[in-house]
Amino acid sequence: MKCYIYIITWLFNMQLRLRLIASTIFLMSNVLCDYAMANRTYDSFSIDADATVNIGFNYPTTGPYRAIGIQQKRGAHLAVDEINTAGGILKHQIHLIEWNSQSNPKITTHNVTQMIKKDQVQMVFGGSSSAVALAASAVCKHHKIPFFATLAYANEITGSQANRFTFRECYNTRMAAKALTTYLRTNLSDKTYFYITADYLWGHSTEAAFRSQSNTTDTAIHKSVLVPFPASYNDIWDALQTAKRANPKVLILVLLGNEMVTALKLATIMNLKTTMAIIVPSITLEMAVGAGPKAIEDVISTTPWLWEVPYKYNYPKGQQFVANFFARYGSYPSTAAASAYSIVYEYKAAVERAKSFIGTKVVTALEDHTYQITKDPQTWRAFDHQSLQTVYVVQGKFRPRAINAHSRQEGYFEILNTVPGKKVALTQKQWKKLRRKAQRSPTLETLPTP
Repeated sequence: MKCYIYIITWLFNMQLRLRLIASTIFLMSNVLCDYAMANRTYDSFSIDADATVNIGFNYPTTGPYRAIGIQQKRGAHLAVDEINTAGGILKHQIHLIEWNSQSNPKITTHNVTQMIKKDQVQMVFGGSSSAVALAASAVCKHHKIPFFATLAYANEITGSQANRFTFRECYNTRMAAKALTTYLRTNLSDKTYFYITADYLWGHSTEAAFRSQSNTTDTAIHKSVLVPFPASYNDIWDALQTAKRANPKVLILVLLGNEMVTALKLATIMNLKTTMAIIVPSITLEMAVGAGPKAIEDVISTTPWLWEVPYKYNYPKGQQFVANFFARYGSYPSTAAASAYSIVYEYKAAVERAKSFIGTKVVTALEDHTYQITKDPQTWRAFDHQSLQTVYVVQGKFRPRAINAHSRQEGYFEILNTVPGKKVALTQKQWKKLRRKAQRSPTLETLPTP
């Protein structure tokens, strides 16, 4: 009898042990699965044939850069619809996963992390803030998928903070500054400058680049004032009043988006253009439209692209992009739209050359590749991933301009000069020197084996 009770007790205890082991295995498998999902790099991630490929699109739908975000959205959607209609990428239909960056780096880090972990995006692009671009770049680097900075000019993106998975489609601040200051030295040399600068990464980078290129590094002579980002109407009004009291001959407005629109309108109300030249480092069509014809008149700036460029210099692909954009949206694209459009097509081309969506293979397919979509040829430089391209120096000149017999669109700019990218971009030797000064490797990191 005692033996029988012993056997029953042993079997009961064994059953409990087996249940405990099974539960432990189940819990551990869930933990390991969650860990793998949270830390996977997608280097070996594959997509079934005829499936959908998710692409992450992080751009501002609210805030001071909202108008730029709308242009990026329109350009991206046009490219995606054209590509999907033509059969997709390697027979995969593109699905855009869209998040509002709010032009905020912390929100961007969350957005891009969620897109990669939850939505399994294979590439990320978009944004109109350099700080946002660096935040997205860091997340994409960790997960080994390509990131394309769309409208983000700070030198750091393809300079001191450059990495193997980040590419920039637009020009950088150094390129814009050198192109513009070449013009300024010819037309506005030996003048006193005053800088009104957005107090964040792009603003600081841009002011530093312009001071260096224009020989205005003496801040006692060439003064400046910072405005917060985002800035209020009163912030900009106060800054312009400070500039007016300083009475410079050249006023540099290192602002973007709604802040630039507000500054140009207020500068016009204050009649500042009667006593000083107004210079804008980088401008877009949406800023010109927001400011209006009177405010934009005679303002000197640079841009990576204008919708007039493909017609003026006879670039058929660019003309087709402009025509398709107008047919769909009833207005003409800005450089933000052109950049987003080009990025989607360039990603498609790289995937098809690589015959793979694997991030490391796509990166290799992009490096040193020359492409031509909306303007003259551009090249993804292998050593820094900057898109080497022509810079356009422009002056605000409002007039209606005919594109074809059936449509007219107001033009806001006259092209004063075209500057080849090689003349204004850092050389590889200069780039390596910059990297060493920042205590970074003089070459981008080696890609892991797929």
